Amino acid sequence: MISAFFIYNQKGEVLISRLYRQDLKRSIADIFRIQVISNTDVRSPIITLGSTSFFHVRHENLYIVALTKWNANAALIFEFCYRVINVGRSYFGKFDEEAVKANFVLIYELLDEVLDFGYPQNSEADTLKMYITTESVKSERAVMEDSAKITIQATGATSWRRSDVKYRKNEAFIDVIESVNLLLSAQGNVLRADVAGQIMMRAYLSGTPECKFGLNDKVLLEKDPSNRRKTSNTVEIDDCQFHQCVKLGKFDSDRTISFIPPDGEFELMRYRTSDNINLPFKVHPVVTEIGKSKIEYRILVKANFSPKLYANNVVLNIPTPLNTAGVTCTATSGKAKYVPAENSIIWKIPRFQGQSEFTLTAEANLTAMTHKKAWSRPPISMDFQVLMFTSSGLLVRFLKVFEKNNYQSVKWVRYMTKAGNYQVRF
Repeated sequence: MISAFFIYNQKGEVLISRLYRQDLKRSIADIFRIQVISNTDVRSPIITLGSTSFFHVRHENLYIVALTKWNANAALIFEFCYRVINVGRSYFGKFDEEAVKANFVLIYELLDEVLDFGYPQNSEADTLKMYITTESVKSERAVMEDSAKITIQATGATSWRRSDVKYRKNEAFIDVIESVNLLLSAQGNVLRADVAGQIMMRAYLSGTPECKFGLNDKVLLEKDPSNRRKTSNTVEIDDCQFHQCVKLGKFDSDRTISFIPPDGEFELMRYRTSDNINLPFKVHPVVTEIGKSKIEYRILVKANFSPKLYANNVVLNIPTPLNTAGVTCTATSGKAKYVPAENSIIWKIPRFQGQSEFTLTAEANLTAMTHKKAWSRPPISMDFQVLMFTSSGLLVRFLKVFEKNNYQSVKWVRYMTKAGNYQVRF
């Protein structure tokens, strides 16, 4: 599928080149340098020149490039490029030009392992470290284990996990992290509101446990007759993406998330929802232009979440006109100051309790302009973090761990909502 793989630096010099098929010559590397790296107008990550398609990803000061002359799956090729980056990070700490030049022998060895005749193979860093070792990456386990175990690990159904993992204390940590996006009109109407979330998991579990994960998913709870009365607190998930360990067949049939987790930290799933979003903050701006020389601000911010919760590092960025000479401002909480370099008033509130509200009043003095130009009034933007709160209302109902030794495991769940693109027009 992939005919050739190249790694370039920013100057267009080829650092790594590997041909997997006979349909391309090594001189094809010059075409990418001329047509893409030297051409600043090219922005698309996919360029087709003649019958050859170039797929490239920019990372640090490198171009990761895969070439094909086949009608290949573009998403799969990009996924492979990002897997190469992740493997490089795992081996070298940082995957940049310096790391590539210092470890080019190891990189060729890794490429021969993760690609076979252009078809992607096992690209899990933990598995590769078991039988591809260098002085910088010591794997004592590879010395202790025999070749049979290595073969099972490389070709088994759970390539992302070893079978001999042992912990004295079996624990699982789940972090539900949501980014809430909002665009509010000057009249207070919601123009756009959605939540992009991810569920991160840290699994410190012995053996090869089977985990079953449950959310307050509307589709799942409506299917179960015993839960139909509880559907008032459910969430309708628009779309979701899972880690490769999740059994998609089970999810499609009964919305059950079953998986054998990788060892350590990984992203279990991503999701998005735009239904019944609980906005953590409400912003009421009143901005009045007095003649041509003064603008008065009155910004009211109210927290909509429970008074038992607190938001941390709340920052409001309130734009001012380009001809602002100076600003005087007072706030009922936190600190506010005018930052000329950003043409805005920055209002910082380190700790914001739920159901409380604070007010900022400010007066901006304007200088005279030769040509009067109407102020475009950019929106107010906001940044924050709220612990133990989800804007979507998503909740972890349960996490069950099944393992043949039937050991007891401890589960921890945390929630955090932070600002994505949170803007209010005025």
